[in-house]
Amino acid sequence: MNTKTFIHRLPHILLTMTGVLLFANMATAQNWKPARSVELIVAVSPGGGIDRMARTIQHIIQEQRLVDVPVTVINKPGGGGAIAQAYLSQRSGDGHFIEITATSLLTNHIIGRSSYDHHAFTPIALLTDEYIGFLVRADSPLKTGKDLLDLFKSNPESLPIGIATAAGNTNHIAAGVVARAAGADVKKLKVVVFSSGGEAMTALLGGHVGMVTTPSANAIPHLQAGRMRVIAIAAPRRLDGPLSIVPTWKEQGVDAVIANWRPVVAPKGLSPAQISYWEDVFAKVVQTAEWKAEIEKSGAVANFMRSRELAAYFDAEQKQFRAILGELGLAKDR
Repeated sequence: MNTKTFIHRLPHILLTMTGVLLFANMATAQNWKPARSVELIVAVSPGGGIDRMARTIQHIIQEQRLVDVPVTVINKPGGGGAIAQAYLSQRSGDGHFIEITATSLLTNHIIGRSSYDHHAFTPIALLTDEYIGFLVRADSPLKTGKDLLDLFKSNPESLPIGIATAAGNTNHIAAGVVARAAGADVKKLKVVVFSSGGEAMTALLGGHVGMVTTPSANAIPHLQAGRMRVIAIAAPRRLDGPLSIVPTWKEQGVDAVIANWRPVVAPKGLSPAQISYWEDVFAKVVQTAEWKAEIEKSGAVANFMRSRELAAYFDAEQKQFRAILGELGLAKDR
């Protein structure tokens, strides 16, 4: 090719080369996968509920070879989840870091415990719901949801309510939603915060509190042993298994559906290809027999959502949580 011909064809050559590069870049983006070890972050110490879930997921991913690189569970406890959130937020755009978190992602920001809200992270998938149960001792005078509604309406401060592990969480929110439905002044609720669900249960059995609100699965061994009664569950429908005998609040005339859910989030700024990759991994995890067995054992309810649906869900839950936390006098976000 002589110089004149080359110059004449140069624009076409450059256009072709640009197209090739764009195609290569698109192919790379569409085929993204981790290039090095992945950190699966949890904001609790080893042995906690989220930690157990993370280790089940880690085992499934490795056994099923869903990811080509090692996946390691990294514990970042402290600050009600703030330490884990700060750690994750420093990895903007990096798909090698993901976190299994909880409703505290929203509530911590609303009450001022964390500077990060859900918009500071990339939603990946929702995994499960753990609906809140209302537990009393077997010999409690509170037999039904109506009994509790009547007490809330007449004398809300007379009933010490045990929750774990922080004011403003979904256990607290659930009590507030039901008290509001009864027409009570929710600021008069007498809430006692314990450092663990086990401590709250012990206090209930010892008569130090009159009721505990907690993820309903925690009630199963006490219910089966006849030590406690679950007067209602804040679920959209009755649960399966041992809790199938417990009526929902909806059955008892109260529109209260409150869950401690378990989502997966990643740093802000992930590409569509990175989001799609992790969505597909977790979609495969929740279809495995091991996962289904773990969910059944834990008493949680499967509720898989992908990223876009989860983002909308976060917005709706944020609005609901902020409304009741504002009434409780705990909301500090603006």
